[in-house]
Amino acid sequence: MSSGSPDKRRKMESALNQLKKLTVVVADTGDFNAIDEYKPQDATTNPSLILAAAKMPAYQHLVDQAIKYGIANGGTEEEQVANTMDKLFVSFGLEILKKVPGRVSTEVDARLSFDKGEMVEKALKLIALYEGAGISKERVLIKLSSTWEGIQAGKELEEKHGVHCNMTLLFSFAQAVACAEAKVTLISPFVGRILDWHKENTDRKSFEPHEDPGVISVTKIYNYYKKFGYSTVVMGASFRNTGEVKALAGCDLLTISPGLLAELSQDHSAVTAMLTVEKSKTCDLEKIHLDEKAFRWQHNEDRMAVEKLSDGIRKFAADAIKLEAMIKVRITSFFM
Repeated sequence: MSSGSPDKRRKMESALNQLKKLTVVVADTGDFNAIDEYKPQDATTNPSLILAAAKMPAYQHLVDQAIKYGIANGGTEEEQVANTMDKLFVSFGLEILKKVPGRVSTEVDARLSFDKGEMVEKALKLIALYEGAGISKERVLIKLSSTWEGIQAGKELEEKHGVHCNMTLLFSFAQAVACAEAKVTLISPFVGRILDWHKENTDRKSFEPHEDPGVISVTKIYNYYKKFGYSTVVMGASFRNTGEVKALAGCDLLTISPGLLAELSQDHSAVTAMLTVEKSKTCDLEKIHLDEKAFRWQHNEDRMAVEKLSDGIRKFAADAIKLEAMIKVRITSFFM
């Protein structure tokens, strides 16, 4: 066989490059160097990722810039910290947008997850900061927790303000249906955290990719959306291994951590489309409608989803509080 044969070339191509032909690859990081290395289309951030990045020496200039903005635009210490946080999240987003051709996701404070009005207000403030820096709202996705209030905030932002939303911390089918009915731009169903829950709460401690409960959940959501023609797209998130990633090849988008991007770039096994619109048309799913009462009941019936949603909100909130504490110390030092 000659070295130029199609088979030989396919073997030489990385799993990451093969995946990029089937799915939009998104970097799940606040680290610009990782984005440079793996050339994703889009990037996502969250409070935990920003907290980690803000501790890195390479990004202290962004922290300092945000603090100066916060001091200049805030009155009380609380207002200064809030303005600094908003500016810091957007500053990381602006740097990321210099490195990706697509969009960046910027998250609304998880502590607002049960207040629709506050989420809308915060989202519009973040968008205003982006637009003030010359970035169109078309290049930004506002991340909101997939509570009932968060989904309705996403609906209002999309309908009234033309702001594109990324619904995160999504674990249940009820959440996915409500997001589709709200016509949000994108959802981020979590794969790895679903797997974590099943390992912790069942007798099973290992799963092959095709039987991974997180993979099964995202596959069902993707098939439902495509079968019934919803405009909302699916971005699988929170992966624990490359097997999960490859089991969802063909999904609209996949957001992947730098560590797993590195593994995929060194992996030269074949990647094939596991999810396709054609397959979804033949799946055995019925269309349902969820008002608030039906949503709350169906979501509540899924113990895993209830526990992981609340746990995710608490963890993002905790990291936001740690970031605020770091900022308060830095603000104080500016006046010394």
